[in-house]
Amino acid sequence: MKTDNKYSILMQNLLEKEGVNIPKTGDVIEGKIIALKPSIIYLDLGNFKSGVILGSEIKKHPFEFRKIKLNDIITVKILSIDNEDGYVEVSLLKAGEEKAWQGLKEKMDKNEIIDALVTKANKGGLMIEVEGTEAFMPVSQLSSTHYPRVEGGDKTKILSELNKLVNQTLKVKIIDLNVREKKLIVSEKATEEKKLKIALEKYKIGDIVEGIITGIVDFGAFIKFEDLEGLIHISEMDWQIINNPNEIFNVGDKVKAQIIEIDKDRVSLSTRALKENPWTKVEDKYHVDQTVKGKVTKFNPFGAFVKIDKNIQGLTHISEFGTEKKMEETLEIGKEYDFKIISIKASEYRMALKPITE
Repeated sequence: MKTDNKYSILMQNLLEKEGVNIPKTGDVIEGKIIALKPSIIYLDLGNFKSGVILGSEIKKHPFEFRKIKLNDIITVKILSIDNEDGYVEVSLLKAGEEKAWQGLKEKMDKNEIIDALVTKANKGGLMIEVEGTEAFMPVSQLSSTHYPRVEGGDKTKILSELNKLVNQTLKVKIIDLNVREKKLIVSEKATEEKKLKIALEKYKIGDIVEGIITGIVDFGAFIKFEDLEGLIHISEMDWQIINNPNEIFNVGDKVKAQIIEIDKDRVSLSTRALKENPWTKVEDKYHVDQTVKGKVTKFNPFGAFVKIDKNIQGLTHISEFGTEKKMEETLEIGKEYDFKIISIKASEYRMALKPITE
């Protein structure tokens, strides 16, 4: 056997000197089936050597081999140039896999839209079958139609929404591919890029749009207008501090909003911008050392928010109490107390208050 291997090496060296291209491990080549047995398949690899597909591959994947016939030309991948019996060990399945990945790479390079089947959902996104190859779609890459808008970002509820997409066929684009790591990332959102780009060309910052509230989450509300969808962040809903977007909007509400930012395909909107800014005239109504009545609306680590009229809220700092516990013992959310105004910064929309204690 050693003599045979030595002879094979000498033949390869001779062929290389003659300028003949010698396949190597990892190459994908064609071969003609010259012997077909249940436990082994022999191939003629042309001027190179004879190849062999071992029984372990045939036994493990019988359905892949049932249509193969004697004299068929098949594509295989070289696993070993010289196995212990002197044959070139090849794989039909590995070649198919290689061909599949190459096809996917071409589709990614061409920016093609592909039909893909959702096979499974997890809290991070969807498992997708793309032309027989498993891929992953992160939640962030779902289209606006399928993106799960779950209040509070509850992961269990997100998973429940994602599970509704299992067994559905989605149109996707490949956005990342790594053959070595067998990693394939797809995006549904990317298929809308051209349509969104055209739609966005109609708009600029400052434009006022009218749309429908399509979803409400803890950080804001989504609004759909024409073929676009934007976000009204909770801080852009009103001049007063909003604790929950549901205080302002309901799904299905028709609203007007102003575009305040366009970043690629993301549109940020504001309903606050369409309302009169109460802070422009705050110093006409209030002044430092004035005593006012205010209702406590919220506690946070910095202090207590206090609503002194319909549109103006101030803050009584935690330092006025010493500790959060003391603050919560002194004040109660929903109750009115007397406060002294200790500073007004209208340009920063801030008013500092001091509780008046008997």
